Amino acid sequence: MAKGHRSQIKRERNAQKDTRPSAKLSYARVSVQKACFVLDAIRGKDVQTALGIVTYSPRYASTLIKKLLESAIANAENNNNMDRDNLYVQECYANKGPTMKRVKPRAQGRAYRIEKRTSHITIVLNER
Repeated sequence: MAKGHRSQIKRERNAQKDTRPSAKLSYARVSVQKACFVLDAIRGKDVQTALGIVTYSPRYASTLIKKLLESAIANAENNNNMDRDNLYVQECYANKGPTMKRVKPRAQGRAYRIEKRTSHITIVLNER
């Protein structure tokens, strides 16, 4: 058990918090593998280049990631007072979310399972 007063414990925990601007999309209706195609393309790029990549990418996940990237940029400007021109995508990853299980009727009374996968997508920015 932790020692100290509750407020002191909270203060110490908040001091260790990550201050980099980020944005997270939970329960996105796209599989992790499909989201990672787009995320791999923008990792390490500056935000202007990354926005250009996701704007013209034909994949469905790119529309979700574009909104998420714009949200992370807005967080950096408003909450952290960072300059938009110096920002780059430091981390971006997709974690597996819960899978929705559905049933598709097939021939001779059989039923096949359809798995509708979801993911949690996170983008973390930083200044150069």
